[in-house]
Amino acid sequence: MGGRKSLSPEQSRALHEGLVIPAHPLALDEHRRLDERSQRALTRYYAASGAGGVAVGVHSTQFEIREPQYNLFEKVLRMASEEVDRANIARPFLKIAGICGPTEQALNEADTAIGLGYDAGLLSMGGLQSLSEAQILERTARVAEKLPVVGFYLQPSVGGKVFSFDFWKEFATIPGIVAIKMAPFNRYQTIDVARAVCYSPRRDEIALYTGNDDNIVNDLLTVYRFMVEGKPVEKRIVGGLLGHWAVWTRKAVELLEEIKRVRQSGTIGSEWLTRNVAVTDANAAFFDPAHGFAGCIPGIHEVLRRQGLMKGVWCLNPHETLSPGQAEEIDRVYRDYPEWNDDAFIREHLAYWMA
Repeated sequence: MGGRKSLSPEQSRALHEGLVIPAHPLALDEHRRLDERSQRALTRYYAASGAGGVAVGVHSTQFEIREPQYNLFEKVLRMASEEVDRANIARPFLKIAGICGPTEQALNEADTAIGLGYDAGLLSMGGLQSLSEAQILERTARVAEKLPVVGFYLQPSVGGKVFSFDFWKEFATIPGIVAIKMAPFNRYQTIDVARAVCYSPRRDEIALYTGNDDNIVNDLLTVYRFMVEGKPVEKRIVGGLLGHWAVWTRKAVELLEEIKRVRQSGTIGSEWLTRNVAVTDANAAFFDPAHGFAGCIPGIHEVLRRQGLMKGVWCLNPHETLSPGQAEEIDRVYRDYPEWNDDAFIREHLAYWMA
């Protein structure tokens, strides 16, 4: 176990205070080849926006980067790592690598991430329908022996599976788990994870992060309280690791800072419930739940294209395009929530990021 990489005390403290961690997109040109200039500009944007990290090689980066005909996994991770290092960021900043696949693949991806200077791995449970809960726990423990792991509850509609409360209780005992991103888009399943962590002797070592793009603000404002052996135990969702935060990132950073102030004050005004709806409404335009999330990656690309950070909405899979009416929905949320976009911030710096 002595070989495991671990977070620095500063990184760990920042993770537990709560960070905005965008899920990094993949910039392609019209030939569906990597657009290196835009790809690097995106990382520069996230660093400059005040984010506390980036997650690269995750769903928003397109799982197809691992396919032999593209062979982009290592390249995309390397570019993001180089740009983060070059930005010389004064605050703690986490480089998180998406790790997926069966155990051997996951271990290889963890080695690649460590070699490229990544701080932690977001371990996907997607596409493992044939594995039992016990096998998935064993896979997790093996990856966590190599580097700090952010667990990931992925919604079933995009390849995740439903796990039992006992699974999460066991999961939280694994040394090396530093956080769990909850993205089942389901209240019952989100509560399962929060409660399981509260029951764990490692509860203070695990930070909870929202990936519930349908309930971001409420997740960040809620105190989860459960009775554990007759005593109340409380836990908060402190930050977010979100595809939604890959766009309008500067505003997401301002939002989280404001939420932190409200959390400290102990008084939450009812207007926050309304803001939660506004953020979710905007998310619906980007993520396309109207068509079963078919346009969620192109939706993110479309916003970045409008802002000049990407050339187009192309994905490695040519079937992934904006859904009918999705561009109009993005027009609508731009119109209805002008205070949420960070177009002015991007305009100010774009030439520099693209240089």
